[in-house]
Amino acid sequence: MFEEKGWSCSFPEELVGLNLVFACFDVLIAILAFTQLARIRSRNKQLGWTRQKVFHILIGTTNTGYFIYFVLSLVAACRGWLCWSYSCGFVAMAFPRILLFATFLLLLSFWVDLCHQADDEEEEDDEQGFLEALIQNSLNRPRSSPADSRRSCYPFRLIHVGSRQKIVILVTFLVFLLMMTFAVLIWIGMEENPIDSSTVSRVYVDLFATAILLLGGALACYGLLLCRKMRNVRSERASSEIWKVAGLAIVSLLSFTSSALVALFTDIPVLYHWHELHIDGVYTSLLLILYYFIGSSVPSAFVLWVMRELPPMSIANTQQESTTVTFITDSSAQIRRPQTWTTSASSQNQVSRGSPI
Repeated sequence: MFEEKGWSCSFPEELVGLNLVFACFDVLIAILAFTQLARIRSRNKQLGWTRQKVFHILIGTTNTGYFIYFVLSLVAACRGWLCWSYSCGFVAMAFPRILLFATFLLLLSFWVDLCHQADDEEEEDDEQGFLEALIQNSLNRPRSSPADSRRSCYPFRLIHVGSRQKIVILVTFLVFLLMMTFAVLIWIGMEENPIDSSTVSRVYVDLFATAILLLGGALACYGLLLCRKMRNVRSERASSEIWKVAGLAIVSLLSFTSSALVALFTDIPVLYHWHELHIDGVYTSLLLILYYFIGSSVPSAFVLWVMRELPPMSIANTQQESTTVTFITDSSAQIRRPQTWTTSASSQNQVSRGSPI
C-alpha cells in the first residue's frame, strides 16, 4: 500500500515550492493560534472553555492538518505511495477542510444567536436600546452556582452546549462520517471493480464545495444583518465591532466563494491524485493559491487577528502580579464568574466584551 519508488519526485518544481510555502504559512498560523491560546490560559486559569479558546483550538488544529497534508503530499509524490493517490490522500485533504467548515459554522451559530436574541429583547421591551439588547443582555452570564464552581475544576466534563452549537457539533460529526464513507469507497475502488475512485472523490468535493458556498453566503447575510442593527448604536465600541463583523463577513464571502468555485470547476482539491491529472505549473499554482491560501489561510488568519485581544487578569493572577492591577479599570472584570464556551461572551473575556465576534 505504501510502496516506495525512490526519491524521484513526480511533482512539477512550481508545485513543490508552492506546497512548501503553504506548509510554512499553515504552521505559522498554527503556532500563533496555540501560542495565543496558552497566553489566554495563563491570564485566567479559573476560566473554563470560552468561545475565544475554542476558536483558537479549531484554527490551530485546522492549520496543523493542512501543514501535515502539504508535507505528506510532497513525500508521497517523491516516494510513490500508492495509497496516497486514493483514500489516504483523500482523508488528509478532507479532514482539515472539515475543521475549517466547523470553525466558521460555529461563528455563524453565534451570530444567529445574537440576531435572534436581540430581536427577542426588542419585542419584549421597545424602550431598551439595541446596545443593551445585543451587547449586554446577550453577553451576560447567569449568577454563579455550585455547578459553575465545579465547572472551573472539571471544564471538560461539565461543558454546557447551547442548542445551535449542538447543531454545529452534529453537522460536523455527520460530515466527518460522510467523508469516512467516501474514503472507504475510494479504497474499495483501488481494486478492479465498478467503483471509480476519482468519480467518488469528485462527488464528495462537489458536495462539500456547495456547503462551503452556502456557509459563505450565510455569514455574509447575518453579518450584514448584525451591522445594520449595530448602526443604530451611537458608541465607539459598537463602531469598532461593526468593522470586525463586516470584515469577517466580507472575507468569509470572498474566500469561500473563490475556493468553492475552484473546487466545483477544477480538479485542484483532488491534486493528491496527481497520476491521472494534467498539471500546468503556472495555471495550477494560481488555482492552488485561490483554493488553499485565499480559501483557508486568509480567513483563519483574519479570525486570529480579530480575536487577538487578551482577557483581563483574574483575581488570583492580579494578587500575584500587583503591578497589573492598575491597568484594570473595569470593576466587573475583577469578579470571577466561570463561563462555558457556548455563551456568546463574558465580561471577563476581553475579546468578547460586547463583541459579536
